[in-house]
Amino acid sequence: MRVSLYTLGCKLNQCESEAIADAFRKEGFEVLPPSQDAELIIVNSCTVTSKAEQKTRRMIRKFANSELKPIVLVTGCYAQLEKEEIEALSEQVVVVSLDDKPSLINLPQFLAHRLISDFDLKEALINFNESSDISPFDYDAATFSYHSRAFLKIEDGCDNQCAFCRVTIARGDAVSLDHDEVVKRTLALEGQGYKEIVLTGVNISAYQSGSYDLAKLLILLLEKLNKETKIRLSSLEPDKLDKELIEVFRDDRIQSHFHLPIQVASNKVLERVNRNYDISRLYEAVKLLREVKEDPFIAADIITGLPAETDEEFEKSFEVLKELDLAQLHVFPFSPRPQTPLFDATDRVCERTRDERAKLLREFSQKQYRRYLSRQIGKTFDTIVEKRDKKGTWGLTSNYLKVKIIGENVEYEKGAIIKVTIGKDNSGYEQNIAL
Repeated sequence: MRVSLYTLGCKLNQCESEAIADAFRKEGFEVLPPSQDAELIIVNSCTVTSKAEQKTRRMIRKFANSELKPIVLVTGCYAQLEKEEIEALSEQVVVVSLDDKPSLINLPQFLAHRLISDFDLKEALINFNESSDISPFDYDAATFSYHSRAFLKIEDGCDNQCAFCRVTIARGDAVSLDHDEVVKRTLALEGQGYKEIVLTGVNISAYQSGSYDLAKLLILLLEKLNKETKIRLSSLEPDKLDKELIEVFRDDRIQSHFHLPIQVASNKVLERVNRNYDISRLYEAVKLLREVKEDPFIAADIITGLPAETDEEFEKSFEVLKELDLAQLHVFPFSPRPQTPLFDATDRVCERTRDERAKLLREFSQKQYRRYLSRQIGKTFDTIVEKRDKKGTWGLTSNYLKVKIIGENVEYEKGAIIKVTIGKDNSGYEQNIAL
């Protein structure tokens, strides 16, 4: 049987999809890239924005109505919150909630035992009942189908109560993988030959295992791993970026790339939406990151048009973002999420103003990215080889630049780490590499 996975949303979803793919491969299933050519297509959904949900629905319909009429198994945050809505999209759809999502690791073995005889796949999926003794950390992939880097889930859930966020409702309270188990799994991935390990979760800043917070966990991992293995971190909440944690980032094995879900850079708006920091903390965090890393790639999530955001507050936020001089912004127009405090807000910013602000920030982000690229020309970075195709060999630098590798010899294996020097392409902006 052929199985394909289509993943929307965060690195945590990517990590969990890889673990599911690994489980199917171990049982002898053929795991395909995201495609319509499989009998079973698993859609790992996202509910961060209404657009993410719209895209999920569109892809479900596309897969379910394709020529092979595959069964489409939908899981993830959107599936947790809107099961009936998703099931109504097609008779080919089966929904597995987040509560039951860890059991998908055991689904391949369940199905493999039935492949020797004819069986109804949809009925089998509906009747699949796994033990309740499951954990969100059962996602423990040994090999990765869709990435050259290894992903390790160290945390799930979030204790923040941000007024706009639905993910915390879907994922629940913050829980962390035991620190000894993190070390064990990290060493196993290193032993499999992975040169970079991405630590991921809903809010890894909240990691806590006994006396081990994220800073102490990283110190422990750096003591255990060899000198060549790199660690990359997923999103880090600004309020958790203190001196103790940032000082650990000074180690060269911590990749020079940081993503901050800032959301908005106005103290008044931050307070209204129940964020746990103010702008002074944000300035301090960015300053410290630049002290321990030379010109790191710092990106941020920004939401425009949060309810009651005035023109003055937006302009203030924009000025702060200019002063922070970040490398890139991921801009999202405010999307009211059901079950959140802001869903019924009566003081919403009109959509036209919201979208104009988003357009302005996206244009600013493009300029910032180009400015950052221009500063990297002539510099040499460790780069992991991600893929090879007809158009060339592609990699990801330690500071998160997606690059095309050029030179006399580019026959590198996927996952290898090589030294590269950044150069311009014909446009002067996108980066090629001279070896």
